[in-house]
Amino acid sequence: MPDGTIDRAVFEELKVTAGADFVGELVDTFLSEAPNMLSDLRRALDADDAERFRRVAHSLKSNSNTFGASSLAAMARNLELGGFGAARAGNGEPMSALADEYSRVAQALAELRRG
Repeated sequence: MPDGTIDRAVFEELKVTAGADFVGELVDTFLSEAPNMLSDLRRALDADDAERFRRVAHSLKSNSNTFGASSLAAMARNLELGGFGAARAGNGEPMSALADEYSRVAQALAELRRG
């Protein structure tokens, strides 16, 4: 698993407080919903819908923080707090970087899920 992708202390604390089985369900839900969120961000960008873009980025940030995916959360936070303009100006580069980080997070979470 890539170092630093998931803060293991945060992930382990989540398992302690919520229970390992429930955390497994949360991981499964995140892994199935996050790709749709990434697509929705791109659609919002293409549609020039800054409010939808902000809401989706906020949700992705919050969900990422839940698992200790702090880099992904920080990237989503930057998009939430004004990255719409930057994503447009950067020809989508921030979106590509976000998708790349999500791929690393998804792999790490899948490995943690398997135990």
